[in-house]
Amino acid sequence: MTTLVFGHKSPDTDSLGSAIIWAWYLNDVKGQKAEAVLLGEPNTEAAFVLKRWDLTKPSIISEVSADTPVVIVDTNNPAELPDNINDADIQAIIDHHKLVGGIETKGPINITIRPLACTATIMHNLMGPNAEKMPDWVKGVMLSCILSDTLEFRSPTTTDQDKALAEKLAGELGLDISEYASEMFAAKSDVSAFSDAELIRMDSKEYAVDGTKFRVSVLETTAPAIVLDRKASLLNSCGDVAKEDGVDHVLLFVVDILNEEATLLIPNETVKSVAEKSFGATVEGDSVVLPGIMSRKKQIIPNLKV
Repeated sequence: MTTLVFGHKSPDTDSLGSAIIWAWYLNDVKGQKAEAVLLGEPNTEAAFVLKRWDLTKPSIISEVSADTPVVIVDTNNPAELPDNINDADIQAIIDHHKLVGGIETKGPINITIRPLACTATIMHNLMGPNAEKMPDWVKGVMLSCILSDTLEFRSPTTTDQDKALAEKLAGELGLDISEYASEMFAAKSDVSAFSDAELIRMDSKEYAVDGTKFRVSVLETTAPAIVLDRKASLLNSCGDVAKEDGVDHVLLFVVDILNEEATLLIPNETVKSVAEKSFGATVEGDSVVLPGIMSRKKQIIPNLKV
């Protein structure tokens, strides 16, 4: 039976890439039949990575059949997975986020959660000497994952291990890291074709704080003006998306990769209070700039207060 390998809904580069990497590893190294699949359309940067390394977009699924063997990557949060995930035969979880709880398995499994910036870096560790068998396209995907999740080493989640591996892979591929990262970030910044709701959901996670449910959305870009020029319509759409998705509020952070800061949109008084309590900000108007805020995982979600 084919093992399905997938990450979270709203796939970014690390979620997509890690699924592809691990499916290759299971197929070509471990001799197990595996297939990378997606739980939604990849974002523009992830789509660029597929094209850059001449890869076919994996199939998109919305649920898994009961007892299907699966490997979950880049998440351990049931809210980011198919509703019936506990009906699947979960074989392993490989992740770099905090342990959420709620996933049930049919037996003992391998769980690897490590404090690294990128799931793909963890996979390189797990492969051991077999990592030397990676073809160039797998190395390229792995490099892309690291550069995406570390924002080319600007993110506070970056570790020496992530950076050293990225430099090693780039050297083997003959790529200049800054040039390649710029191409990736340019693709990520091209959001003109997306509706407000699509932008809000593009890179987002559901998170509850003291009973209040948030959709925490992050748009990482080298051209924040493209997004912020749409601020009025995005503010109006935050309430609609919250209602449609069954959450109380949307927190939309526009992360300026180059200036290393985030702009949080303020659609209502609750979000204003969250900004002030969580980040010590003084909010005047419908947005606030948060210097140094780059990482949802390390700087945003752990600090949220209502």
